[in-house]
Amino acid sequence: MQFYQQGFHPGDPKITDPADRVIAPPLKHPLPSEVDVMIVGCGPAGLNLAAQLSKFASISTCIVEQKDDRLLVGQADGIACRTMEMFEAYDFADQIKQEAYWVNETAFWKPNTEQPEQIARSSKIQDVEDDLSEMPHVIINQARVHDAFLDVMRHGPGKVVPHYSRQLLNLEVDPTVTDYPVTLTFERLDSQHLGVIETVKAKYVVGCDGARSTVRKSIGRELVGDSINQGWGVMDVLAVTDFPDIRLKSAIHSSNEGNMLIIPREGGYMVRLYIELDKLKNNERLSKQSITTDYLIAAANRIMHPYSIEVKEIAWWSVYEIGQRLTTAFDDAEDGRLPHVFLAGDACHTHSPKAGQGLNTSVNDTWNLGWKLAHVLTGRANSELLQSYSFERQTVAQQLIDFDREFSKMFSAKPKSATNPDGVDPTAFQQYFVQFGRFTAGTAIHYPQSDLVSSGQHQGLATGQTIGMRFHSAKVTRHADAKPVHLGHSMKADGRWHILAFAGEQNFMSDTCKVKALCEFLQNNPSSPIQRFTPKDADIDAIINVQAVFQVPHREIEVADIHSLLQPSKGCHGLKDYEKVYSALCEENSFYDKRGIDKRNGCIIIVRPDQYVADVLPLDDQDGLTSFFEKVLLNIAS
Repeated sequence: MQFYQQGFHPGDPKITDPADRVIAPPLKHPLPSEVDVMIVGCGPAGLNLAAQLSKFASISTCIVEQKDDRLLVGQADGIACRTMEMFEAYDFADQIKQEAYWVNETAFWKPNTEQPEQIARSSKIQDVEDDLSEMPHVIINQARVHDAFLDVMRHGPGKVVPHYSRQLLNLEVDPTVTDYPVTLTFERLDSQHLGVIETVKAKYVVGCDGARSTVRKSIGRELVGDSINQGWGVMDVLAVTDFPDIRLKSAIHSSNEGNMLIIPREGGYMVRLYIELDKLKNNERLSKQSITTDYLIAAANRIMHPYSIEVKEIAWWSVYEIGQRLTTAFDDAEDGRLPHVFLAGDACHTHSPKAGQGLNTSVNDTWNLGWKLAHVLTGRANSELLQSYSFERQTVAQQLIDFDREFSKMFSAKPKSATNPDGVDPTAFQQYFVQFGRFTAGTAIHYPQSDLVSSGQHQGLATGQTIGMRFHSAKVTRHADAKPVHLGHSMKADGRWHILAFAGEQNFMSDTCKVKALCEFLQNNPSSPIQRFTPKDADIDAIINVQAVFQVPHREIEVADIHSLLQPSKGCHGLKDYEKVYSALCEENSFYDKRGIDKRNGCIIIVRPDQYVADVLPLDDQDGLTSFFEKVLLNIAS
């Protein structure tokens, strides 16, 4: 899609007249007096959590925001591949892909060896390695992602709508109270109710309220870290330039004028410029008042020489300091007391924006937390499950801080030369960029062993689906309608677990077929996790969704031969679900070949509600399957 030709206008670009993109301001409803989950902050972390919880009609969720309306222009606009996979679970990835700029290549520029005062291109590389993800790395206005989350929230069974113009004044936790232990006090900021105080009692609170988080301060946590005393300016501009790579992500190192990062934006015309400013002195703070847009544009032209850029319109700009900080804890848990208040996003970790990890890490925080809160609040799991949030995400945040510190240091350094032998070789920066490509794509997250992640005893049965990492999707052919689909796209943001049965070499649904035996156990044996953990009045796949992949072509599978667990009757009319059986044969290489599935023996892969692989087991390891779910779920079948 191309848009912004007539200037920058926020909102849905498919609506021609910008005036028609305006959405009516939200209604000013009072806050509820009691709520299961109170989310403070309508940034990407908070909206993602609200979107997940909106899938549960029985959970009362409230989200508040200090601003008076939804976001129109965002700052965190880079969407990693893993985040796009998450968006697919909400069914709005295609919408984002259509509007967004796709980052396919990255260009690297360094001082011209013959004329060091000028820059020259050193190389172009593929931005994301082949088969890392079925999703692209994209750039889009953060506000469009917010709008997509808001749609999910509003239309979900829980019908969650933000309460704007609320400032959190105080938060207190009373550990002696069992039902609603957290009390929050808000002040209304809208003109019609200015100064009105509201009090809400909550079972759980999640602070998604940014780097100056009131929630974090209320529970006595601090952001700890440092700054590298480097200031940067950032601008989203509509411009005319002779720089040849203006529509490619470009890292530019000049000899003496500083460095710059170019990020093309959606619509085909706009571009973001990250422009290095002068190094700050120790304890010196960057003052936006001392930096003007003219100053930033002049700096960009000096860095780009011999090329130039003429800015026609500035959609947004800001200045910032580079710093990496991590909170001392991600929740309020203490010895002997389980958590009731959680932190997510910038409230618990801050870093530079150039690696595009801010939004992506934030939404992955609440992607991890959301299903766990839902499990506890719907009675599927004990509240001890919530301890795993900090255990899993704090390690990831520390890895991000460490990566960002080195990345920012290398990017901000002057190029190595005869006059600057201590500088950074631009080639070394490029190598670092490639080396950590999986990390920046969001696909390198590896959760440690716990009740939610097994020790990996049977990892050899599925070498391409690493236990503790996200399920790596690939195409299969759905039997019922012969449609090529991504297997991972069947895992939606609905809080369900997934048992994926990959058949071995036995004949399809024969007496020796281990998938058939597994289905028989799961459906009929009283000790099976489906029998024990699925409510009697719920669909059989309401808690654990079972699907099967076979090595035979889809045309050799007959509907009449498929086990009834894989064709369950669901809903008020008892309609049959035909979308649980697949053939691994779809593209040139089968799913088994691409993801290292043992063709002879097959396997079971247990996938968590957040799409991370929890365990790999032999097809006939019914005891192992039962043992895993016993550690996580509660018996609510009665």
